[in-house]
Amino acid sequence: MDRLSKHHLLQVLTDIGEPLLIVSLDKPDWPIVFSNDAFASIAKDEATSECFADLMDRLLGREMAMEISDALRARRESSFAVDFVGREYMLTLKLPTDEDSGDTRYGAVSFRRGGSQASVAGAATQHSLLKSKRTSQDLKRDDLITGLLNELAFRELLSHDWAVAEREQTTLSVVLFQLQDFPAYVHTFGRHASDACLRKVGQAIRRCLRRASDVVARVDDDKFVVLSHASEASGVTSFAERIADNVRELGLHHPKSSSARFVTVAFDIEVSTPANENRSADELLDDLIAGHVVEHCGVA
Repeated sequence: MDRLSKHHLLQVLTDIGEPLLIVSLDKPDWPIVFSNDAFASIAKDEATSECFADLMDRLLGREMAMEISDALRARRESSFAVDFVGREYMLTLKLPTDEDSGDTRYGAVSFRRGGSQASVAGAATQHSLLKSKRTSQDLKRDDLITGLLNELAFRELLSHDWAVAEREQTTLSVVLFQLQDFPAYVHTFGRHASDACLRKVGQAIRRCLRRASDVVARVDDDKFVVLSHASEASGVTSFAERIADNVRELGLHHPKSSSARFVTVAFDIEVSTPANENRSADELLDDLIAGHVVEHCGVA
């Protein structure tokens, strides 16, 4: 069969009856490169010139947008029962299988209408089944204590985004958070309570992420790292300060803290333009993990 021309392919996609988006998977935030008429008809005046992660954040809410972003980031085909512009839809991610082709990779996002309560319930059931069938490769990306990304998965993601930023001469921001006096907390309350503390702090950080495409991972025993594509150092500092304040406001009692009565975090920031760097993404992260945390916030 002759290869379809781009024109004919776009015409077919345009005429599909269900709403459809095509997103670029090779760039952070997943820019939307195509939307068909059916999507325009339900989105109405919602612009599709923005990135997919931001669009989902605005239309579906932060929690659902982050769940969809996690699936895209892990290259995991998934379906989600969503309430989109007042209607029930099954949002389905269809992702490429030729990861090693070297070509630009695209993903398809379709919205299938739920016609009844039964179909909506079926969509939710399908979503639950898909989540339960995560592959062993997906599970290897998770930190077993917090459920966030682990260090290996974060390094892979950082290296990918570093290469994109280097090519496009853009900026990345990496913030390292360290629990203060955490060994003393472990000694006082034991490992079980300490793991619970790590989970609460990790989720507090995740809730503060400014965009659905931002990501947080746990590295080392008592450190968390956030990757953002923000470029203003002052804005990144305010963001880190807000996270530190939110962790303190959890009110996790820490009687052996040298600086406060509660669990607190200190942070260190790297705002980097990879094209101007003489180090790799791994070296930047190694420097952060091994270095002294110099910014201290949220301390009573």
